[in-house]
Amino acid sequence: MHTDLWNHALALYARPGVETACLDLQALGGDVCLLLCAAWLQARAVAFTAERAEALRDIANPWQRDVVTPLRALRQQWRTAAQHDPHLAALREQVKGMELQAEKQLLQRLEACAQAWPTGSGQPEDDWLARLAPDQTLGHDALEQLRVAAAGHQEAEDGA
Repeated sequence: MHTDLWNHALALYARPGVETACLDLQALGGDVCLLLCAAWLQARAVAFTAERAEALRDIANPWQRDVVTPLRALRQQWRTAAQHDPHLAALREQVKGMELQAEKQLLQRLEACAQAWPTGSGQPEDDWLARLAPDQTLGHDALEQLRVAAAGHQEAEDGA
């Protein structure tokens, strides 16, 4: 059973160790939404092509740069001050909600881009995670942890 990208991402992110792995990958310059999309494409056995990867990056990069990253930066900037100011803490929570909605919108845009791509390929070269992860994350434990969790999630979803 293959679900939509948003619900796949939520379920995968909830698996043990995935949140930490994603935050580590983000700190190394990885786009978590793009990596969660990669895991979804992998689960759906969508054949990798450079054109498809570029199409996803063309959607993700400007949205991350112009929408998600500024919200995240503001939320992080307010972290310390919000611990001592309940009104700022409430605003920070609203910004956090907006950041999550921006990530959801990005995942929906990525899904819309990939929706028509045929599934069922499963070729060894169709390693979406390796192809969409930045070079500095390749071989990193966090990327491998995400890969293992994604495979475990897929096995559980397939009932294996």
